[in-house]
Amino acid sequence: MGEDLFFIVSVVILSVVLYFPVNKLIWVLSVRRLEKKSKKKLTEIERKLQLKRARFISAILVLTFSYLFNLQIL
Repeated sequence: MGEDLFFIVSVVILSVVLYFPVNKLIWVLSVRRLEKKSKKKLTEIERKLQLKRARFISAILVLTFSYLFNLQIL
């Protein structure tokens, strides 16, 4: 296996492993922040919108971190 392929596989594997916990963390923090700010429970639609936002942010964050981490290590 070439070094480039190994690097790409390492980035993908680390990204997949980190995606779900980071996604959950971002989603929980954003929901709590909005509930505290508005002083009421969010509706199910608002929660789904926050989940979509958390997924997008998580994907960008995890891919960037994984790339930089593997670049430093390898």
